[in-house]
Amino acid sequence: MKVLVVHNRYRLAGGEERAIELQLEAFERAGIEHAALVRDSAELTRVRAARSMLRGGDGEQLVADAAAGADVVHFHNINPLFGPRALAAARAAGARVVLHLHNFRLFCSIAVAFRDGAPCFRCRRGLTLPGLALNCRGSLPESAVYTTALAAHLRAVLRNVDRFVTLSGYAAGQLVRLGVPAERLGIVPNYLPERWVAGRSSADAGRYALIAGRLAPEKGIATAIDACTLAGVPLKVAGDGPLRAELERRGGKFLGAVSAEQVRALYDGAAIVLVPSLGGEVMPFAALEAMGRGVPVVASRSGSLPEVVGPERCVPRGDTGALARVLGELWNDPNRRRRDGDALIARVRDRFGERRYVSELLSAYAAA
Repeated sequence: MKVLVVHNRYRLAGGEERAIELQLEAFERAGIEHAALVRDSAELTRVRAARSMLRGGDGEQLVADAAAGADVVHFHNINPLFGPRALAAARAAGARVVLHLHNFRLFCSIAVAFRDGAPCFRCRRGLTLPGLALNCRGSLPESAVYTTALAAHLRAVLRNVDRFVTLSGYAAGQLVRLGVPAERLGIVPNYLPERWVAGRSSADAGRYALIAGRLAPEKGIATAIDACTLAGVPLKVAGDGPLRAELERRGGKFLGAVSAEQVRALYDGAAIVLVPSLGGEVMPFAALEAMGRGVPVVASRSGSLPEVVGPERCVPRGDTGALARVLGELWNDPNRRRRDGDALIARVRDRFGERRYVSELLSAYAAA
């Protein structure tokens, strides 16, 4: 089998880029013949990006040329430079088309489906007027471009994809309600490479609680900062984003944007990792990587987090008091932290290993 992986990088790289890097690594180790075609939104003016979105992409010839001889063309993000035209070009070249949905970008102009402090699924099945009326992108021209393009091209996307893939049962359920055909949708969670998985937990010696991620409203970081203050637990925050200045005033030590290697080193010194998301997380690497390093995770009961970390490690979304209670109990019991960390390492090896990932992805290709 020959696979072409296609991705339009975001202006701000995140978990999706990491997932694609890991996919290519896994294919290399598994001996799967593959190639990658990547374009970058950071190289575009916003005017050119808007034109490409409205047109349905401008990368069809690039895909047609690269797809020659491929059995499967595996798309990740297609907007704005590839679009449904590229999907159709891959099909015309004789390949089966798989579209990997890491978020709700097919329906939501901001992809994360979050508004006013809670998950938002007002836009669905090509009806995107709420995203324009509410100006979800914070710029009426941008909101108009995104909502118009998503509505105009949804049918072409659905027509030209043989198999959709997403990361969690939560995401699959939401995507079907939004308009993805259930019979063409499969679930393939992300994986962690063995080199990122610790041999045993050292969380009993941890010196702080840690939050790692983008400082955006849907991440619920204010709740976690307040919970750490209530529980008397020192907190480090790794990441940057639009809420940084506001959050810094609440407390905690802010480290700014750090590399993936630095984040893993921070996990190794942490007693607890907090994933207090208010939005519907599809499958956050912050939780998965902390688990792999053997650090207890306390998360919100939101999105896929109960699936990923286990429902017993989740508290109600936005509940500062509940988060502070669990946080304080773990902080005061180092042996419990070590035991829970070891259990999470075992959970990663059982549910989020590389062999499982490759096998499930190949099954998705076969279904296509």
